[in-house]
Amino acid sequence: MTRTFQNEALLDTLDMASVEDTKAKATEILQGIARQINCLSDDNRTTRKRAVDGIRKAILGKQPPLEKEVLQEVLNHIVKSILKCFNDPVEKCRELSISFISDCIPQIDRVEDILPYLMPTLVQRLGGKEIAEPAEELRLSMIEMLNTIVDVSKKKIGPYMDDIIQILQRTIVDPYPEVKKASCKCTSAVAKSVPEHFHLQSEQLIAPLLHTISHQHSRVRVVCVQTIGDVLQFGNHKPMENVISHIAQRCFDQAPTVRMAVTEVVGHWLLDFVDRYSYHHKLVPLLLSGMTDELPDIQEKASKLWKDIGAKYEEENEEDLKDQMDFVNAEVQVPPGQTERPNLGCRTIIFRNLTKILPGLMNDLGDWTAPNRIMASKLLYTLLLNAEDHTTQHMQKLLAGMYKACSDDEKEVVERVLKSAELVGFFVSPEVYCKLTLPTIKSAQNAYVLMVMTSIVKGTQSELLKPHLDKICDTLAHPDVCRAEQVSYLNQLLACTDAVIAKGGQDCKEFSLQLFTTLLNIMAMSNIEELKQQVKVSMNQLAEVLGLENSNQLYELHTKQVLDSLKGSYEQWTNYSTERLIFDTLLTEAGPVVGEYLDDIILMLKTNLHPDKDPELRLKLFSLLSRLVTSTGNTLNSQEKFGDFVVVVVRDMIIANCVWYAGRTAAAVRTIAVSCLWALFQSGLLTNERLNSILDELLTQLISLLEDDVRTTRLVTCRVLQKLLTVCSESFEPDRLHKMYMELLKRMDDSSDEIRKAVAKTFSAFFNCFKEDYDRQLYKAHLEEIYKGLLVHLDDPDPEIQEAVFMVLKQAAPVHPTLLREYVQVVKHKHRIPKYCNQLLEYINGLPDAAS
Repeated sequence: MTRTFQNEALLDTLDMASVEDTKAKATEILQGIARQINCLSDDNRTTRKRAVDGIRKAILGKQPPLEKEVLQEVLNHIVKSILKCFNDPVEKCRELSISFISDCIPQIDRVEDILPYLMPTLVQRLGGKEIAEPAEELRLSMIEMLNTIVDVSKKKIGPYMDDIIQILQRTIVDPYPEVKKASCKCTSAVAKSVPEHFHLQSEQLIAPLLHTISHQHSRVRVVCVQTIGDVLQFGNHKPMENVISHIAQRCFDQAPTVRMAVTEVVGHWLLDFVDRYSYHHKLVPLLLSGMTDELPDIQEKASKLWKDIGAKYEEENEEDLKDQMDFVNAEVQVPPGQTERPNLGCRTIIFRNLTKILPGLMNDLGDWTAPNRIMASKLLYTLLLNAEDHTTQHMQKLLAGMYKACSDDEKEVVERVLKSAELVGFFVSPEVYCKLTLPTIKSAQNAYVLMVMTSIVKGTQSELLKPHLDKICDTLAHPDVCRAEQVSYLNQLLACTDAVIAKGGQDCKEFSLQLFTTLLNIMAMSNIEELKQQVKVSMNQLAEVLGLENSNQLYELHTKQVLDSLKGSYEQWTNYSTERLIFDTLLTEAGPVVGEYLDDIILMLKTNLHPDKDPELRLKLFSLLSRLVTSTGNTLNSQEKFGDFVVVVVRDMIIANCVWYAGRTAAAVRTIAVSCLWALFQSGLLTNERLNSILDELLTQLISLLEDDVRTTRLVTCRVLQKLLTVCSESFEPDRLHKMYMELLKRMDDSSDEIRKAVAKTFSAFFNCFKEDYDRQLYKAHLEEIYKGLLVHLDDPDPEIQEAVFMVLKQAAPVHPTLLREYVQVVKHKHRIPKYCNQLLEYINGLPDAAS
């Protein structure tokens, strides 16, 4: 024990000797710089500058460097004098003094000795309401000095927390970006060094930090985000509510480094923040947004953090999640495009917070700014991917938001929402979503509802969809659903039908009528040729999944059923009836199948072509009839049975609609009716035997049409008469012939040369009807009128008409050659060009009966 006391006494003696030696060395240095110390207060700026420079060289410029204890002793004596230079009016003096103190601090052990003098000076220069230090670089140097003080002092800086906070409050919002960055770094260092002291006053720094977070320099924003993370992590937690909205805005930052900083900060909060469970519903969406960032590095970072957060949550809640952790369903499938399932912790966090997250997310999908909507649509997909089947209880709110989002002008928003809808189809039972979507589809013809339904069906697994195909197909085929006029709606209805066909496959066989009806209705309601072609492609796809060769067999299967469905309403059709459009489309597309159901078809046509019906309706149906008759071999007469109905068509449909009524629409009906008759003649189905019973009625109506105001009607009528005379030449007795020639002669004076030429051809057919037993003496007066009327036009100004009339007269000459020769000789000298008269006389003289 005696020896121990001796050792302690020896150590005390040595320490005292060391202290004495330190003081001696410090005194020596102080004596050497005494004059420079005095010169610091000189009025001459150059003298002051030299004094500071001299002090620096005397203390820091020594070789070898001064011992730490000696430097500490010297600095303790001169610090007040040096600090006065911080307020020097000359910038260089301030710079040298700041630099000197900054260089001394890392080389001494007891910084706290000079802090009572240094901190008030820094507060005076940096912490006032107005900036006392005008030079940006010097403000930066002082903040860097403060940072060094924090690093060196560690816990000993605690008593000066008020001063530090006062300084940082001002410098964080300094105009100089470098000062902002340095201040933020200093704030983080203080928060980590003395959290127990920092906690009490950290809230004062939130406002300046939030002001700086939107600075134009991305590096400033990065440091500011990181600092906010540290301030809340180690300081007061209350400002989190106010901070989150500002951090959320940085998720849209154009600088990837800022977005990476947000991802890291939010991730660390979710891992280590004391009250993180209370803020899960606000912080998790920010981190998940990073998983869909355009930069792969940010995606990877966010995904890793999210996994770590989920794993830690599992550890912390092991008791609650024990059953789920022990009994993992290995057969759970992941959606297409995904390689692994989110861990249990991640899924549980989303499940427990989805009620709070989803309403805000749905609001963001309707935000007025496009970036917000795009971000929300990205987040929705990631959220549903983690929520899995827990989405079910939120379906009503989720679907309403999706319907609205699909109307967005931004294509990216719509695409991402539809991808999310596919996840809904994958995770949510069809029974659930059918109960919600199908009534909405029925109640409102909304393209966006169909758009979402299409994606849900695409995402559903085929075996799960099968039991619900009947309800879906019935809904799509419902008249309130499939009979719309909006092109966008019809496009989506087609897409939905295609999705059902693709997913249902062979299971659609039981519901082929509903699907066929839906497709037929889309084609009927559309005026866009491109859409009609797409429907035809879909028809072929339906036929393929049903095992049929082509869509023609689909029409064979269902044409009768569709016609039967129209029977209940066809008597009430108007031009605006959707049933009329369906009827039109069915007959146009069915092809040869039309010929199998002529009884029903002719009845519907006859009923709706009655003169009492809407003229516009009759126009549309005559147009349909004309198209069918034009290709009758592949339509109406495919079974060679249409001939039995042609008399009904001519008598009850065509002749009935040739009666004159005033008005343009009525005139158009007459035109298309006689055009339809012309098409029937062209088809070869109108024979003498079939027309004989209605010949007089038909002839009377055609003769009246020769006087029609519409040029086209007169022209087609002339052609029809020509055909009629040709086909029924055996049935034209003299009385019938005499009944029509006067009207034909009138048409030779028509204003249209084309009609006059057509009448000339009609006269050719007319004279072919004269039989050998025609009593030319009895009917001489009729022949005189005909010859005289035609000879007038033999001198027509139009050479073509002259030629046509000449040919007619040559054909008419054998009926009564002498009479015609007589009239030719009478008018010959009156004609401007006697050429045709001479040729006609020459022709007549050559006839066998000319001599008599």
